[in-house]
Amino acid sequence: MTLMEKARRGEITREMEEVALTESVSPEFIMHGVAGGTVVIPRSTSRTQAKPTGIGSGLRTKVSASVGLYGRDASIPVEKSKIKAAAGAGTDAIMDLSVSGDIDSMRREALAMFAGPVGTLPLYQALAEAGEKYRSSARMKAADLFSVMERQAADGVDFLALHCGTTMDIVERAKKEGRVDPLVSCGGSHLIGWMLYNQSENPLYTHYDRVLEIARKYDVTISLADGMRPGCLADSLDGPQVQELVVLGELVKRAREAGVQVMVKGPGHVPLNHLKATVTLQKSLCGGAPYFVFGPVVTDIAAGYDHISAAIGGAICSWAGAEFLCYVTAPEHLGLPNAEQVREGVIASRIAAHAGDLARGLPGAAEWDLELSKARKVLDWDRQIALSIDPERAACIKRDRSGDTSEGCAMCGKYCAMKIVSEYLGTARQTC
Repeated sequence: MTLMEKARRGEITREMEEVALTESVSPEFIMHGVAGGTVVIPRSTSRTQAKPTGIGSGLRTKVSASVGLYGRDASIPVEKSKIKAAAGAGTDAIMDLSVSGDIDSMRREALAMFAGPVGTLPLYQALAEAGEKYRSSARMKAADLFSVMERQAADGVDFLALHCGTTMDIVERAKKEGRVDPLVSCGGSHLIGWMLYNQSENPLYTHYDRVLEIARKYDVTISLADGMRPGCLADSLDGPQVQELVVLGELVKRAREAGVQVMVKGPGHVPLNHLKATVTLQKSLCGGAPYFVFGPVVTDIAAGYDHISAAIGGAICSWAGAEFLCYVTAPEHLGLPNAEQVREGVIASRIAAHAGDLARGLPGAAEWDLELSKARKVLDWDRQIALSIDPERAACIKRDRSGDTSEGCAMCGKYCAMKIVSEYLGTARQTC
């Protein structure tokens, strides 16, 4: 019996209790959310020691970081250092998006070293193995893809990203409408390439019952990815994107009927004025399923600074109702991130997530800011640093103020307005 089915029977499981404790809500709240599909707890029955993490309505906005082997020079030790950096920066989940090399070993290392949910995109490995087996990834068989899915689920992967809603009809629509940037989703573009080469419908769509069978067997959460994710602002909310979202809504319903937890991934490049509408549309068409948003980046000109662009979009999406942010790093569109850039990307996304939680009035979110404000008022530097989202960086910047021994704020030194006014109002920190 899956977690969703247990919730529908009114059973509160250990996972639900742990999530409720972490989120400061009642176990009943989590149970009802899982039963209705508005909350997911990605965890495979093959991975019993993983930390249960709740994603969905009424819960803290979560962040995911992506790593993985890519290219001839990629190595497992380097990717492990990125996982360590992401975990140290406070990521809630990891996605192993390996496309080459020893993908099985990389995935198992990620599962072993990260306590939270770990996700994958099985198509990448299926295409890589088909390239070796048939000398062309385009010759991949549907059976090869499902074999990889089951292998990854059996290893303990907690959520699988799958482009189940990318159909030939939608591909034809994209061709007729003439997108500026036809495809930005790496997995989606490879899948569509396979479909066109073989003149065959998407096997993840035609054999969706097989997808659900595997997910149900291991109680793995499905992350329905959007192959028609807009790759530039000009394509946002166009016909292909919306048509695919309609299909994904139908697939969400079928997953729930099978007792399988499901969330929806999207949308890529979206201008600020489209963000709320995009989230509202997803929630309406997909029955309130948790929305796993990639960024979104809100301008196409931020090369080298896309982590900032994505944080802006992520904050607004979180406020509008998205519950899961896929981080974006500074090298997005330019190259692969190093460990420090992974860390920086996680922090940027966590700031966005928290800003969204504040705007939504999520219980407990404002208290964190209030505590830091109180410490700032009394010029308690140690507590300010401890309460910051990145204490390591805050402490480093504070130390760099060499030669400054004043108790005043960083801007004003001994003429700190906060110190002068606090003394006048009689609210200054008392010292012995």
